[in-house]
Amino acid sequence: MQPSNAFTWTRQELTVGGVALDVATAHRSGTRAPVLFLHGFGSTKEDYTDIARHPVFDGHPVVAYDAPGCGDTVCGDLTAISIPFLVDTALAVLDRLGIERFHLVGHSMGGLTALMLASRHPGRVLSFVDIEGNVAPEDTFLSRQIVSHPAADDEAFLDGFIERNRRSPAYAAPLFASGLPHKVRAGAVRGIFASMVELSDHADLMTTFLGLPFPRMFMYGDQNASLSYLPRLAAAGVELAEIPHCGHFPMYSNPPVMWARIADFQGKVPDPWW
Repeated sequence: MQPSNAFTWTRQELTVGGVALDVATAHRSGTRAPVLFLHGFGSTKEDYTDIARHPVFDGHPVVAYDAPGCGDTVCGDLTAISIPFLVDTALAVLDRLGIERFHLVGHSMGGLTALMLASRHPGRVLSFVDIEGNVAPEDTFLSRQIVSHPAADDEAFLDGFIERNRRSPAYAAPLFASGLPHKVRAGAVRGIFASMVELSDHADLMTTFLGLPFPRMFMYGDQNASLSYLPRLAAAGVELAEIPHCGHFPMYSNPPVMWARIADFQGKVPDPWW
């Protein structure tokens, strides 16, 4: 028997920047404020579909989709993919589904995409949970490998990236590595990583994040509690959510605490008058 809050799995045929997309999407309807999830590099929409198992979120419409270059989404030109392209994709998905205002949750690559989306359309965002999304150059420990570990071609780079993560002592890194061959297209990696490094180094992301006019949470694993900017975030009124027994991937290492912190944070924000 399907619960009333289960997802509908659809495909959205869109054109973004002249590129044809067939976006694999999981979404559900509801009467409360919608929640948009943007997954990280090498992950997929399924990172977040367990929200349907948590009754505290009942009534909230939810949208999650596979970003171009990832999962089951089909992209007509992998070389076109960058963080700005992913922002335009998010806006196209929201418009197709008729969602105007929403809670925003983004992890890693999705966190940076969410930050740029929020800065472009702050009036549409009710709250923002940034799960280790890039806000400073030190956050490029994965994406900067496109510079620090050059390879002859895209496939060779991805193979090396997978092996380095498989051997990493970080929580869930081998699990993350095991999914990469199935969840990401090698031809999309360079554009995504290069734009993440460029924005992190030169776009003053911290100022952008701190200037957003709605409630913000920064979520991180306790393995990454040494991030130098955490005191600055706290001093600026950003709620910090340190997830125990966790590194960069709370949805893999400690999802019960991740969901509880997201629910508590979003629960403080009244639903808008429609």
